[in-house]
Amino acid sequence: MTDEKIKRINELARKSKTPEGLSETEKAEQQQLRNEYRQSIVSNLCSQLDNCSIVDEKGNVIKKVQKKK
Repeated sequence: MTDEKIKRINELARKSKTPEGLSETEKAEQQQLRNEYRQSIVSNLCSQLDNCSIVDEKGNVIKKVQKKK
């Protein structure tokens, strides 16, 4: 997700709160950008979790077993 897209999401959010609101094409664009943003967040979180390991009480390092998607 680029900074330009995040700025556009924020622009559309501000405009949606004005009396004129958003046009139908802007609403569709906003929804598409929000979905892309959510997917980016989930992907980043999954990548972080995949690289985590757990240390048990005996000091053994246990790699996280990846789930099948």
